[in-house]
Amino acid sequence: MSLFATKPLSRIIEESEGGGHTLKRSLGATNLVALGIGAIIGAGLFSLTGIAAANYAGPGVVLSFVVAAFGCAFAGMCYSEFATMIPIAGSAYTYAYATMGELLAWIIGWDLVLEYAVGAATVSVSWSAYVVSLLKDFGIQLPPQLAASPASLVTLADGTQAHGIVNLPAVFVIVMISLLLMIGIQESARVNSVIVVIKVAVVLVFIGIGWSYINPQNHTPMVPANLGSFGEFGWSGVVRAAGVIFFAYIGFDAVSTAAQEARNPKRDMPVGIIGSLIICTILYVLFAWVLTGMVNYTEFKGAAAPVAVAIDKTPYAWLNRAVKMAIIAGFTSVILVMLLGQSRVFFSMSRDGLLPKIFSEIHPRWLTPYRSNLLFMVFVSLFGAFAPIEVVGEMTSIGTLFAFVLVCAGVIIMRKTHPAHPRPFQTPLVPVVPILGILVNVGLMFGLGWTNWLRLFVWLMIGLCIYFGYSRSHSKLASH
Repeated sequence: MSLFATKPLSRIIEESEGGGHTLKRSLGATNLVALGIGAIIGAGLFSLTGIAAANYAGPGVVLSFVVAAFGCAFAGMCYSEFATMIPIAGSAYTYAYATMGELLAWIIGWDLVLEYAVGAATVSVSWSAYVVSLLKDFGIQLPPQLAASPASLVTLADGTQAHGIVNLPAVFVIVMISLLLMIGIQESARVNSVIVVIKVAVVLVFIGIGWSYINPQNHTPMVPANLGSFGEFGWSGVVRAAGVIFFAYIGFDAVSTAAQEARNPKRDMPVGIIGSLIICTILYVLFAWVLTGMVNYTEFKGAAAPVAVAIDKTPYAWLNRAVKMAIIAGFTSVILVMLLGQSRVFFSMSRDGLLPKIFSEIHPRWLTPYRSNLLFMVFVSLFGAFAPIEVVGEMTSIGTLFAFVLVCAGVIIMRKTHPAHPRPFQTPLVPVVPILGILVNVGLMFGLGWTNWLRLFVWLMIGLCIYFGYSRSHSKLASH
């Protein structure tokens, strides 16, 4: 069989509805929008906004959020077209299998481990740090060595430094969310919706309170004059800041992994993907407007917590704790959606024979890939507990952008190979929109530096060893 043999659309859809492989269709449009918001709004909003304003765009960071949203929209529309054509759990992996063949499908499926599993582990470490900080605000002190990996140095109560032992809070959150995902998608979606309400409420409270503390002079000029080089303020600074804050939008693609559990995917998937992007863009723009209006952008230079600088301009000190709670809530829902996405991608890959059967075994009562969730619970929690997480953080970004590029390319290919196939949602202006999506995301990939490209290359080489050692000989497409 050719390495680039594609899987027929009819067969993909037929197998997804086969007995013993059926996930429970229980998610509505509201659930999908909440999943998107849950994946998108993490800590990036609270940290990157101030950094981008101080170093690149000034108040023009408001415009940067709009530019970044357009960049995401190109990929979001391509995801929406595929999610309505192929409402299957595998997301970009399944789309690549239908358009570019098995080898590229494997590569993108393996690449998504970087976005979902490694991303969840990375976020769990940040979750741990904020929980420790919030508990400290309430007078509860966790032993620092039990909240850090062996690769991290911590300061003990007597002022001496020591290496961490294990990051227990990171393990705790991974285990609890994995158990929730095993019990059911509907229960997971309900918990996610509650968490999303909490973090959006805090963002709205900050916007509402901060609005009356805006000093119009802080917004003048909206785009500070360029300092003489590209990206240092001016309109080039707005563009550069858009690249920095782009990563505050990443996560919407995880909505597509829930397509097989949507009640009406042909109608609701575009609502979930594009709707969550629109809502987050509005929140981000308003948040950036208030933040840069409350504080002159120059005051954010070197500030570890830009939002805290703004809150200090008000008499509401309790807002600092509320923001910490919103960040923790944000991280929690990000971990939930990432672990959900990872298990669903491996569910599809296992169903195609490219991974062992254990990843696609469905619980008879819960109708979830519970064993896959259990395996990822162990893998991701061990990673969060012991790995030097700083090294892999940016690998998550390059892995995500790579997936965006292939999905945008896939839409162009599918228009050529399956022009008559029903498309409940159509990406407008093909091939212009997909090409713009490819250019934006490749540009952002190059901005991440050669070390991340090297790590991505090594990761994909490991994946190819697994493919040629196991997957190719077990492929159901090859044996059919």
